[in-house]
Amino acid sequence: MRYRKIPDETVRRLPVYLRCLLFASEQGQENISSRNLAELVGVNSWQIRKDFSYFGDFGTRGVGYNVKKLAAQIKKILKIAVVQKAALVGVGNIGSALLAYSGFGKYGLDIAVAFDISPKKIGRKVEKVVIEDVASLLKIKKRKIKLGIIAVPEQAAQETADKLVKAGIKGILNFSPRYIAVPKKVKVITIDIAMYLASLPYYMTAI
Repeated sequence: MRYRKIPDETVRRLPVYLRCLLFASEQGQENISSRNLAELVGVNSWQIRKDFSYFGDFGTRGVGYNVKKLAAQIKKILKIAVVQKAALVGVGNIGSALLAYSGFGKYGLDIAVAFDISPKKIGRKVEKVVIEDVASLLKIKKRKIKLGIIAVPEQAAQETADKLVKAGIKGILNFSPRYIAVPKKVKVITIDIAMYLASLPYYMTAI
């Protein structure tokens, strides 16, 4: 599928819609209205209809959306209908937690390989993944892996990103608390937990 330019906000909401649809499917629900989906997601029903309108007409008037078919459509749009493998760099606290997390499979994602610099970790098996020496990171190009996850200390983030780009990575999820510069053809999403937590008090009602 090729689409016209889609707002980033719409793309960010698609996985949220998918999560709710997967939950509805697990509950045995066959169809869902935009209103009910909106209640689960926490947005307005018109927003859902507008988001879906960028990609086609998925609903049926008076019936709503077929849960399984819509979930399949969203997976296709997000390009996760086929399993997407990812390479993790950094198997510390965050990296280990990511390897142990079982929820990626629902979204067609698989951390297939992990790297670290510590001799004590190299060769160890965490879940199903054997930790490899970060010196061999460029070898992932032969494995046709296009997604990378950075979970290294701040000072090593840019160097790690450079190596991932050189290895053919096209998308990076960055858990390091710093900005990393990459070519325009590479998409980076940074998750700084401390930064998000620091913004919460602003929204809290004073007691």
